[in-house]
Amino acid sequence: MITYDYYRIFYYVAKYKSFTKAAEILHNNQPNITRTMNNLEQELECKLFLRSNRGITLTPEGEKLYRHVAIAHKQLTIAEEEIRQDRNLENGTISVSASETALRLLLLNKLETFREKYPKVRIRILNHSTPEAIRSLEANLIDFAVVTTPLKLKNTMLKIPLTSFKEILICGPKYKYLTSREHSLNDLADIPLITLSEGTGTYKFYNRYYIRNNIPFNPDMEVATTDQVLPMIMHNMGIGFFPEELAGEALALEKIFRIELTQNVPEREICLVVNKNSAMSSSVRKITEFLKEPAGYNF
Repeated sequence: MITYDYYRIFYYVAKYKSFTKAAEILHNNQPNITRTMNNLEQELECKLFLRSNRGITLTPEGEKLYRHVAIAHKQLTIAEEEIRQDRNLENGTISVSASETALRLLLLNKLETFREKYPKVRIRILNHSTPEAIRSLEANLIDFAVVTTPLKLKNTMLKIPLTSFKEILICGPKYKYLTSREHSLNDLADIPLITLSEGTGTYKFYNRYYIRNNIPFNPDMEVATTDQVLPMIMHNMGIGFFPEELAGEALALEKIFRIELTQNVPEREICLVVNKNSAMSSSVRKITEFLKEPAGYNF
């Protein structure tokens, strides 16, 4: 029965036209090499080598076999090297989809540290809303997602909380008078409200928040990204909810102001989401382990 080792030995014998040289490279002995090549010839029912005092040459059948075996050997060598490099994180590509808030509050800092340790791993970041990121993960277009709650997941998805964050209600100078006391949501019903667009996780979160407090959720302006919320509030287009950590600098410079609410805004989570049915490369497994280390989770 022909095995891979037969062809591996044949490759070196044919390449160097020498049983002795092949034995040296393969850390074997010449009698074993010769016996294996005799077996290969018997299995293929043809002569592969012409032996003489001056050495060996390939027969036409041997030449034909060598052309194919050389290609296979090259591809296998490349594959082995790629796997070794991937295992040692010397290469590899990671595709991740992240919601903007998750990217800015957590992922960028994490990726900076990861890249310092593994600079040769390529990272492809797609900026999606949470629902878009989950759809991309379900379609196997990305390796994993880092997104904010609320989440609606199929059973094939695994959610791992990484950290939590709080959002606050803020306003620009025009509405600074609102900061003199606490307000209920109902008190602010006539003030223009700015939020992310319908279909995003943030929109769903605040829709539920308002409903729980028996207030209709009717934002006056919807924007595509979190980054668009802050400038609009600074320019007095309305009030809106924004991650407290990201609002710190603008609050300190008094470009925006915090409005205290009588109704508590629940904390939200940043989560790692993976597709349980998809295999992970070494680099993807390493970075997901790196992301979830503080929480102590393991797959």
